[in-house]
This record gives sequence, structure tokens and C-alpha cells, in this order.
Amino acid sequence: MTDQGFFLPVPEGAARRLAAGWLKLALFSLVGAGLVVILILVARTPVVHDWLPWTGSFKTALVIHVDLSVLVWFLSYAGFLACLGGGGGGGIGFAALGVAFAGAVLITFAPFLGADVPYMNNYVPVLENGAFFAGLVLFLLGSGVMAGYGLRMRPPEGGWTPGGWALRFGVASGLWIVLFSLASWVWGYLTMPAIGERLAYYEVLFWGGGHLLQFTHTQLAMVAWLWLASVGGEREPLTPRVAVLLLSLGALPVLAGPVLHWLYRPGDPGFQSGFAELMKYGGGVAALPVGLAAWWGARGASDTGGRPLRLALRLSLVLFGVGGGIGFLIQGLNVTIPSHYHGEIVAVTVAYMGLTYLLLPRLGFRVPDGRWAVAQLWAYGGGSLLHVFGLAWSGMLGVQRKTAGAAQGLETLPKKLAMSLTGIGGGIAVIGGILFLVICYRAMRRKGADEGA
Repeated sequence: MTDQGFFLPVPEGAARRLAAGWLKLALFSLVGAGLVVILILVARTPVVHDWLPWTGSFKTALVIHVDLSVLVWFLSYAGFLACLGGGGGGGIGFAALGVAFAGAVLITFAPFLGADVPYMNNYVPVLENGAFFAGLVLFLLGSGVMAGYGLRMRPPEGGWTPGGWALRFGVASGLWIVLFSLASWVWGYLTMPAIGERLAYYEVLFWGGGHLLQFTHTQLAMVAWLWLASVGGEREPLTPRVAVLLLSLGALPVLAGPVLHWLYRPGDPGFQSGFAELMKYGGGVAALPVGLAAWWGARGASDTGGRPLRLALRLSLVLFGVGGGIGFLIQGLNVTIPSHYHGEIVAVTVAYMGLTYLLLPRLGFRVPDGRWAVAQLWAYGGGSLLHVFGLAWSGMLGVQRKTAGAAQGLETLPKKLAMSLTGIGGGIAVIGGILFLVICYRAMRRKGADEGA
């Protein structure tokens, strides 16, 4: 199994340790997110939720789950990718990792360290207590420093291969968007109008930067797709020049963010609709052609060692397409909305899972078990598809989002069946997520250069 075109070399020495540190932080975030998602699924499952006295904790659990499984996981993985391909590994990088790790720990345990006051605003839901906000600021600070540090990393000895330079361009564009997103949050905070209602305040505060950050996730997902398509495939999915062109098109809409901040105050109708339209029409402009090219490029590969990688690629592309299609069905504030973004989020996560399986031995760890990796990907990706379809079906029946227990209004058989499908699919996905962590733990618990490092 060889890299035929699109790949980033794994650095040596301190830079490799820094990369492994960001990967471990990303995996830590999934451990925390997985623990609280069990509470969420049970609180939403018909009949079972009636047995539980603590359904009121659903929103607190959902806040922590979303922040760990989306914000911390994705930005930590961005830090991991930022360390690949170039030199680096100095004190600034390790300091940023330490600050981000401290922030992630505070976010995880915030419900036990202060008032339990959850607000379910979009993108970065919050617990209004000091520990949570301290953790959030620390994690974002560490991520921002890592993004800037990653942009300054030197190229590898001998320079980039054409495909490597294309992927590095994709990573760099994603890191620039991280900085744009953080700047948008700061700009929004400094120009916020007086909003007395706390949920509305946080919704407006995180609106602009939250939308921009989705472009980072899409850029890095495309990097993962091209890389996975190149491993063991019979043809390159794209030429490097075309890949850079498409990745440029994917990043360009972000430049509208500062313009929207300049034209409108946060909370103005133009501000809210502008960022929503930006993501709706700009988010897939590059993902569609890159995804199709990656699917085509991975055809015909026959080596068994690359089977988990191709499966991760195809499941990711299917989920991304399904989630994007459901986005056009959204009407009102029902669970069609989480159906849409769960499809997109899980698509990126599956791509990262495949890339992790590829890179673990190159970081000096053991080769993951391929059969278990295939089973894990089917469980996580297949369960997530059931979960997404269940949410979409429930949304068409009028089930409201961000509710649990009796508040869901599951008074008819179709609603009960739809949300049961959601719970069953989510449960299977949780098993797949746990398997991923177990496989990674087994590969990382003992280094083995003689086993494919």
C-alpha cells in the first residue's frame, strides 16, 4: 500500500511528538463526548426515557457533547494536520497544546464545577458558569496559536511533492479560516448590541464565527478525501493544480465574513441571513467536485490493507451528500436541522477515522487491526445513517429539536417509530465510536516500529 499522489509526510522528532499530542487530545475529546451521548440517546428514546429521573440533565449533556464532539475534536484534529508535512515542534507548539488540553478538561468537567445553566445556541452551546468559559477561552486560545504556528511550519527536507503541496495548501487554508473564525467571534463580542435574553445573546455571539468555522471542516475533509483516495488507488483523483484550484474556491467565500461584519452589527437581519446564505451556497462549491473525483479515484483498488481506508472514504462521501441534501428540506425548528448537520459532522469524522488508521503506524504506533477497523466503520457510519434518516423522518412529522422525554410530543405511532430509529441508529453509532477508541488505544498503547511504523 503506497501513497501515489496526495500525501503529507509525517515529521520526525519533536514535530512528530507534537502531532501525536494533538491527535491524543482529539481522541480524548471523543471519549468525553461518547460518555455524555449515552445519556442523550436514552433521554430521547421512547418508553425508556420514562424510567429516568434525570431527563432534565439532557441539555447539559448535549452542551458538553456538542462542544467536545464538534469544536474540540475538529479543532484538535486541525492541530494534528497542521503538524504534518513540515518542520516544527518548538516550545510554542507544545505550549499551545498544553493550553488547549487544559481548556478541554475544564469544558468536560464544567457541570461539576459551577452552576448548571445550559443554553442551546447554535455552533458553541454554553454552560453559563466560570469553569466552562475559562475552558472555552483556553481551548480556543491554544487552537488559535496552533493555527498560526502551523502556518509558519517549514517545508520538509527536499521540498513538497506536487500532491503534498496541494494538501498542504488545503490545510493552510483551513488554518487561515480558523483564525478568521476566532477574529469573527472577537469582533462580534466587541460590537454586540445590548441583548437581555441570554440564549439570544449567545446565538448572536457565535453566529458569524460558527458559520465560518464550517468552511475549515470542509477544507480539511477534502484534504482527507484526496489523501484516502490516493492510498492504494489505481489513479490520481485529480491533478494537484486542479486540486489547489478547487480548494481555493472552497476557501474564497470566507472572505465575505469581514464584509458582513463591516456592513452589519451582530444580530441585524442582514448579518444573520448573510452568514446563513454564505454557508448554504458556498459550503459545497468545492466539496461536490472534489468528492466525486475522490470516489472515482478510489475505484479499482484491490489491496486488502487499504480496505478500511476506502470504506472510510465512501461512507464519508455518502454521509456528506445525504446531510447536504437534507439541508434543503429544512423548514422550521424541528429535528431536520440536526439531521442535516449530523450527516455533515459524521462525514468529516469518518474521514478523520480513516486517516487516523492510515497515520497511526507512521507516527510510530502499531498498525490497527484491519478487520476490526472495517467493522467499526460500518457500525459508526451505518448507525449514523440510520440516526440521520430517523431525525429527518421525525422532522417531517414535526418533532422539535433540542427536546427530550415527554417534551418531544411523541403521541403518534409514526413519531415513535421515527425517533426509535433515531435512537437505534445512534446506539449503533455509539458502539462504532467506542470501537474506534478501543482500536486506537490498542494501537497506541505499545509502539512498534517493526509493525509498520
